[in-house]
Amino acid sequence: MSSSLRFQVVAEAFKKKPVDVPNREDRPSEFFAKYVFNRQKMMKYLSDDVYRKMCDVIDNGARLDLQTADQVAEGMKKWAMQLGATHCTHWFQPLTEGTAEKHDGFVEHDWKGGMVEEFTGKQLVQQEPDASSFPSGGIRSTFEARGYSAWDPSSPVFVIGDTLMIPTIFISYTGESLDYKAPLKKALSAVDKAATAVAQYFYPDTTKVISNLGWEQEYFLVDEDLYAARPDLLMTGRTLMGHDSARNQQMDDHYFGSIPPRVAAFMKDLEIRALELGIPCKTRHNEVAPNQFELAPIFEETNLAIDHNMLIMSLMRRTARKHGFRCLLHEKPFAGINGSGKHNNWSLATDTGILLHAPGKTPLDNLRFVTFIVETLMAVHRHGGLLKASIVSATNAHRLGGHEAPPAIVSSFLGTQLSELLTKLEESDNDELFNLSGKQSFSLGIPQIPELLLDNTDRNRTSPFAFTGNRFEFRAVGSQANCAAAMIVLNTAMAEALNHFKERVDALIAKGEDKIKAILNVVREDIKSCRDIRFDGNGYSEEWRQEAARRGLDVETSAPLVLDHYLDPETIRMFESMNVLTKAELEARNEIKLETYIKKIQIEARIFGDLCLNHIVPVATRYQSQLIDNVSKVQSIFKAEQAATLSANNVTLIEHISEHNAFIIEHVQKLIDERRVANRIPTIRERAIAYHDRVAPLLETIRYHVDHLELIVDDELWPLPKYREMLFIR
Repeated sequence: MSSSLRFQVVAEAFKKKPVDVPNREDRPSEFFAKYVFNRQKMMKYLSDDVYRKMCDVIDNGARLDLQTADQVAEGMKKWAMQLGATHCTHWFQPLTEGTAEKHDGFVEHDWKGGMVEEFTGKQLVQQEPDASSFPSGGIRSTFEARGYSAWDPSSPVFVIGDTLMIPTIFISYTGESLDYKAPLKKALSAVDKAATAVAQYFYPDTTKVISNLGWEQEYFLVDEDLYAARPDLLMTGRTLMGHDSARNQQMDDHYFGSIPPRVAAFMKDLEIRALELGIPCKTRHNEVAPNQFELAPIFEETNLAIDHNMLIMSLMRRTARKHGFRCLLHEKPFAGINGSGKHNNWSLATDTGILLHAPGKTPLDNLRFVTFIVETLMAVHRHGGLLKASIVSATNAHRLGGHEAPPAIVSSFLGTQLSELLTKLEESDNDELFNLSGKQSFSLGIPQIPELLLDNTDRNRTSPFAFTGNRFEFRAVGSQANCAAAMIVLNTAMAEALNHFKERVDALIAKGEDKIKAILNVVREDIKSCRDIRFDGNGYSEEWRQEAARRGLDVETSAPLVLDHYLDPETIRMFESMNVLTKAELEARNEIKLETYIKKIQIEARIFGDLCLNHIVPVATRYQSQLIDNVSKVQSIFKAEQAATLSANNVTLIEHISEHNAFIIEHVQKLIDERRVANRIPTIRERAIAYHDRVAPLLETIRYHVDHLELIVDDELWPLPKYREMLFIR
């Protein structure tokens, strides 16, 4: 784009005013879940008998017969049409990290020359999207097109616009899962069964354990006009070039700062839309980097929480455009400032209201608490590499090990009190139960300020898997990722750890050992076994990386090599024994992740080369020509000695531009050549490694010279909006 156009775009962006969001007179509780077919709507639109059957399906996994499904579909259709719905869709989560939908109208022949609005139980329960057009990792060939989507009744249907959205799983014709929801549901079932069995040692009336998730969604906003003027942002979601702004986040003034009016209007609009769709938005604030913000809901059951996160990301993108923004969910859209993650706060709770990861009030409660803490550590210890594989990607790799959460080593922070307790238990032969001190008060000595209650653990933001009082916070999940990938691994690993724990406890009890003593003995064994995964220090330090390697922890940062953990024998054994994923499904997911990694870097390299050769080098050459013309004119007017003095700076700039341009042109060609070489590698793993080792580094190498040209070339000529123009919303 021409410089005059760039300045015009920037000027118009700075003039934009907040979009008016209508004030609602009703309270959020009154319009919450307005567009959701929840139990309240079910009671109104279904008969009492059908309502009871649906509750049994949702709560207990009872089978849904077709007659009941027909009656449910009729009630849903009536409710949805009253909201203006004319279509329905099965809304699923293929292995693209996004969602998919195919809309069908409520239209059927009446066989009298007219039509009727119809929606049957068969349409509700099952549909047939084309499975060959979604990533399958070789499970399905192009000519093997059939695949099925099947309704997940545990996640309520909802209406967006004119469409009834039905959350579903997605499987192939031969039964393999081609999505995230199907294995997630299996993982949640596995952890429910395993955790219930262990919880019954302490609470015999426990019949169910629920996995809970609270995600924290970080994101950037950038003015839509500036976004459109950056081909790299438009095509890849991040800026492939751009020099640091003189001011970015170094003043620490954006974090929790006053929310800009345009952003506040966007947040209010987004929250209203989210609440109407049953997403319990709770928190909003400025994040650390300029233009970076965060949204977080109240905790929910994990399956529903993930559906809501996928929905909120879609809502964020649509709502942002209404307000003249683009929402960036890329993990690292701007170099030199913090990227965006999605912290996953995970816990387990019983159907009797006990949070298994929270300390109790009695010694027996505390033994239960320590048991579940230690078995969580065992799950992370056994499968730390796999947990890292579940969150690694071409985009999230920019954050791994980059001195912002998370480090590239999976460890767990517990805090001083809990760490000391585990150490004492490990070293003690005493089989007596123990007490844990709860929150302690702390007085500031200021009369107007009440006493503060201190948690029994601090926070460690350098730990990727930290205990934060009543939950574990898995901080490594990427901003645009589907949380299900991490939750499938974590819940399955937890189920395996709990099963192994119970087997050993039951074996000791069968030999006549007291139950409490048996539990304590097995807990002690596991405290010793998972000692290496515990780390309360600075996860960013080089000393920790060296120490972690000595402990045998996975310190790998190459995404293709990290993804190998999906095919580790212990990974396959765990998933198959828990009936979550088969070896074939794991091989398919590994192939899809490698293929996605390659494609993302391939696209970045192509866009980057185009920008360099068609935008940057021509502009730098034009400015260089202006400088040469100036030097020539100076030399024609002034005497040689004076001319040399007057033109010395311009001559230096001319030389620098020549050096930078020559380097860029030479190495862009090298980038093209390396990409061609990599594309000819037959095996996908080796191809991904080549892209990681030989293609991706060239992007950063060349970028250094492009960014220095940005500092040299006349600002009026530079074609792309700069960081200082994009990063501060007015």
